[in-house]
Amino acid sequence: MAGLPRLAQAASATSAVNTTGLAVTDDTVTVGILHSITGTMAISETGSVEAEKLAIAQINASGGVLGRQIKVVQEDGASDWPTFAEKARKLLENDKCAAVFGCWTSASRKAVLPVFEQYNGMLYYPTFYEGLEQSRNVIYTGQEATQQILAGLDWVSREKKAKTYYLLGSDYIWPRTANKIARKHIEGHLKDSKVIGEEYFPLGHTQFNSVINKIKLHKPDVIYAIIVGGSNVAFYKQLKAAGIDLSKQTLMTISVTEDEILGIGGENIAGAYACMKYFQSLDNPANKEFVAAFKKMWGENSVIGDVTQAAYLGPWLWKLTVEKAGSFDINKVIDASPGVEFKNAPEGYVRIHPNHHLWSRTLVGQARTDGQFNVIYQTPDLMEPNPFPVGYQ
Repeated sequence: MAGLPRLAQAASATSAVNTTGLAVTDDTVTVGILHSITGTMAISETGSVEAEKLAIAQINASGGVLGRQIKVVQEDGASDWPTFAEKARKLLENDKCAAVFGCWTSASRKAVLPVFEQYNGMLYYPTFYEGLEQSRNVIYTGQEATQQILAGLDWVSREKKAKTYYLLGSDYIWPRTANKIARKHIEGHLKDSKVIGEEYFPLGHTQFNSVINKIKLHKPDVIYAIIVGGSNVAFYKQLKAAGIDLSKQTLMTISVTEDEILGIGGENIAGAYACMKYFQSLDNPANKEFVAAFKKMWGENSVIGDVTQAAYLGPWLWKLTVEKAGSFDINKVIDASPGVEFKNAPEGYVRIHPNHHLWSRTLVGQARTDGQFNVIYQTPDLMEPNPFPVGYQ
């Protein structure tokens, strides 16, 4: 793939680049992929697996990492947080993976975090999330609250003159914490604005008619939706069936990407706004090459959402960091991570901050009937990640 970093180096002696017993031989290095390929989160996480496998195939084709080909051990978190923890332990303790690319929900990340810290493993986590976390054992390749939640609310307040908000979410840590941050921002920082409703639903929930009736009654300026996984299919279809026209009723989501729209159907979500750092329709050479390579590998009908692209960054950032460190040793990779740049990322230039999050731009897109987003706003500059915004904890 033209433009991708080609920093593969001649293989050094294994004893020099692997001093801690990782699964590294003279010819190979083993990594793990840990996502839900079954259960309600599979609709969201399948794309991450595909992107990580694409990146690994490209890295191997370009010469590998420190002269070694990447081998993959894949495990299914099965949309179940204890299963994620169990599989993470297997990948680190039994398989001795040099890195793991995985998780989607904050609940799954919180479940595996103690495992990665106990076994000193390296996790590349791709999902936009609530922030309020920083671990030496995690590189967060998605956005945190200041880059997504606050930036998106500022945009919808400014551009739509919004004053009233109805907050919706799935019932676990990310949506609840994200909406806590959103409420503080709406009521404390957006002039004359208030939250007029807030509700949560179990993962996999499919009956939204009651809350849709409340929305029709209260007529909020903005529906702020943080529903995840397969529940989105039912929610957006029921919104349309209830006569809510998203070209007239402003809805902003921070959880629906092109991956979910494949199941929702573009005709059911057209007009909605999403705030993220990547959309498949981004017009730059690196993204065009990425989209073409993804479709060649996974089929012309495949789609690429924000988290899918962030998952693609993981193996590349790990490769670049390992080759900067000259070692697979976890502590050396951690020390080398700050400042690592991926100049030809599909979203554009990204760089690892000392807090292990990425500098990135924030985008707002509007959903089209074909399941793509028109990018209608982009921050002019890269946004510095700040996982602990003052006053939002």
